[in-house]
Amino acid sequence: MRKMPKCFSSKKLSTFALAFVFMSDQLSKLFVLLYLRENIALTPFFNIILVQNRGVTFGLFEDTIPPVILSLLALFIIAFLIVFMLKQQPYYRLPISVIIGGAIGNIFDRIRFGAVTDFLDFHLYQYHWPAFNIADTAIVLGTFSLLIISYIEEKK
Repeated sequence: MRKMPKCFSSKKLSTFALAFVFMSDQLSKLFVLLYLRENIALTPFFNIILVQNRGVTFGLFEDTIPPVILSLLALFIIAFLIVFMLKQQPYYRLPISVIIGGAIGNIFDRIRFGAVTDFLDFHLYQYHWPAFNIADTAIVLGTFSLLIISYIEEKK
């Protein structure tokens, strides 16, 4: 059975990944907020748009749950992830760090603006996937990586 790549367990790489996700998320959102004046169609299936998401994933519960509550919930999940990470094998660090970096990026938006800035818009004709951002992408990729690691672990 193959072993997990050693780089997954590196504390330095995990710290770098967390910081990189947070900074790239915040810089991309800042760029969109400062310079996007109208939607930009980059390809027939991808646009750059500006959406202020006041809800949770895909805008669910918009204007029904205050941003402070959503931020506190996200902080609770981050605390859970840190405790989980400390109890697991070291190779869980990288995907959890990526998830935490994305979560912190979205929390930062909620605290500053009361909403999360989303701007990546994929679509097929008039059917649009809900807009998202780099933090959301990191959270999904980190979660997917955790699922793969768990599957590999289960196979051992």
